Amino acid sequence: MGSQVSKQVERRKAIKTEKKTLIDLKVSDGCDFPGCDHRPQDRKNWMSSLNPEKLHVNQIVWPGTHDSATNKIGIPLISRPFAQCQSLSIYHQLVRGARVLDIRVQEDRRVCHGILLTYSVDVVIEDIKKFLSETESEIIILEIRTEFGHEDPPEFDKYLIEKLGDYLIHQDDHVFGKTVAELLPKRVICIWKPRNSPQPKHGSPLWSAGYLKDNWIDTDLPSTKFESNMKHLSEQPPVSSRKYFYRVENTVTPQPDNPVLCVKPVTNRIHGYARLFITESFSKGYADRLQIFSTDFIDEDFVDACVGLTYARVEGKANI
Repeated sequence: MGSQVSKQVERRKAIKTEKKTLIDLKVSDGCDFPGCDHRPQDRKNWMSSLNPEKLHVNQIVWPGTHDSATNKIGIPLISRPFAQCQSLSIYHQLVRGARVLDIRVQEDRRVCHGILLTYSVDVVIEDIKKFLSETESEIIILEIRTEFGHEDPPEFDKYLIEKLGDYLIHQDDHVFGKTVAELLPKRVICIWKPRNSPQPKHGSPLWSAGYLKDNWIDTDLPSTKFESNMKHLSEQPPVSSRKYFYRVENTVTPQPDNPVLCVKPVTNRIHGYARLFITESFSKGYADRLQIFSTDFIDEDFVDACVGLTYARVEGKANI
């Protein structure tokens, strides 16, 4: 019992120290990068406002959401705080400016996060289609994977193709060098990551797992995650020369050995440091590698930071 208490004391000290590290870094370095002052007038149509004929896919800094479809997961006030990573519906995330969705499914096509369940993936698809019907030039990256420990939903690839149909941008390495206008009217890059079923093949309406990479570090220590994200970003080739999407997740997650198990207070330890991460990536010379940037509980400022850097790239103020 004594050793357990001692361990918890040490954990609390580590968290406090790591929080201070990020605060001090923000004070010393600020949050200044090309495009940092840019604010999209209409987040729902921010790609349209950057000129789809000039905006190349590999110039975009894509704002993403982590565990996107968890706004209604579990039981309110009981199990939901332990698994909820977003408070908005998929539709309202897209309206706010998110353009990358992280969806986990189980055998019966219900969305899940670990052992907790929520609505059917049909809800996700309908929200996406509603958003697409209300916009003209916004491109979405939809990542759907079978949650760890579950089996793939039967014939799920056929389901996705049937539901999203003409919106799907087919798997093709040339997409990365194209402009948004060149892809239209197709609007969705759907990356299907089954556990056991065959991967989508080149030319398929769906994209295979290797086209969306990340280096997930499971920790609740904010500075540890921040530095790990930076290290892994530094190891990537520039966006201009790679044929896959790379994601950095500005999140930390609850750990079983820590008494704080609710997502929001834990992820808040790093949530406000997205702009600092972009600033630091510039100071270290890694900004030309930043592409997908994801978060829990997405807000306007996170979207604005990503759109601002995208704007700077399009205008030639941030070379890639």
